[in-house]
Amino acid sequence: MVRDVLVDSNVLLDVITYDPQWGGWSASVLTEVASCARIVINPIIFAEVSVGFRHPEELAQALPPDLAVREPLPYMAAFLAGKAYKVYRQKGGQKTSPLPDFFIGAHATVMGYRLLTRDPKPYRTYFPKVELIAPMDRLFPLG
Repeated sequence: MVRDVLVDSNVLLDVITYDPQWGGWSASVLTEVASCARIVINPIIFAEVSVGFRHPEELAQALPPDLAVREPLPYMAAFLAGKAYKVYRQKGGQKTSPLPDFFIGAHATVMGYRLLTRDPKPYRTYFPKVELIAPMDRLFPLG
């Protein structure tokens, strides 16, 4: 059974901005994932991608609704994000509010999604049960 894939904003931004270092990898893997799974984003991911756009219409063109299913953030994911933030603070983290990665990792956890990201460290640290699709993990097929 192919599971849905939540796509981290860094992958989408790589593709949208034609990032010279990561754009090729991100575009290739995003295309591969889209061929065999449903792509999902949430409002946190949408917000992070929106920063570089002046108007909502520009963002809608760069990130059309048919590219990815837009899901709300489940309340249980918000709860888990808060728990991850608590651990982060106990480990000496200085941010004064939960980080976007906490909401993204928690969403993948609650829904049982795989997570496509090129920055796996925060997810491995705070959400070790989430199956990641990341640069160093690409030694196995997606299906």
